[in-house]
Amino acid sequence: MATSDSTPPLPVTAPLAPKKENMTPVGSKIAELNESRTELLSRIQGLKQDLQNWRSKLDTQVKIYRDELTELKKTLNVEVEQLRTEFQELRTTLHQQQEDVTASLRNLGLQDVSEGAAKAEDPNIEGKDEEVHTSPIKENGKEVEN
Repeated sequence: MATSDSTPPLPVTAPLAPKKENMTPVGSKIAELNESRTELLSRIQGLKQDLQNWRSKLDTQVKIYRDELTELKKTLNVEVEQLRTEFQELRTTLHQQQEDVTASLRNLGLQDVSEGAAKAEDPNIEGKDEEVHTSPIKENGKEVEN
């Protein structure tokens, strides 16, 4: 029975040895995890910094584009206003020319009628009862009779 008495102390020491062996890998695992955690935190910080830089650049670009669009809008508005003014001037000029042509046509018509009336009143002119004919007036390349 002496042999059986000597065996129980072995199992008591045997569990202590595996705990020490397990402790060493756990310590190295903790060190690896801490190192990995440090690397991840460093990468996260880098990504945060990149994101902040990207946002800053994006904000700058947006501001530049807004300023450019504002300038283009102002320029476009000025050009549109100039075109409106020019069209209004053209419209006014065309109306004036139309009135001048109308007045000229009236004057020509009145002069022709008054010349015809003067001929009709003059007893020396033959064919007093004949109809007075005026020459056709050309307007835009077409003959128009009064």
